[in-house]
Amino acid sequence: MAERTFAWLMNSRRLARSYEALPATSEAMIRWSMVTQMGQRLARPRITGRH
Repeated sequence: MAERTFAWLMNSRRLARSYEALPATSEAMIRWSMVTQMGQRLARPRITGRH
């Protein structure tokens, strides 16, 4: 599960390289990327009729 999470994070171009000087900024970017990923997953249309 951890490998999949890291793969999702690497989809964010900003996280592909370490440009940030402060660890707090890097942490904020990781959180922002995860919020974006979760939002996209929640916004997807659901397929009805599945059991």
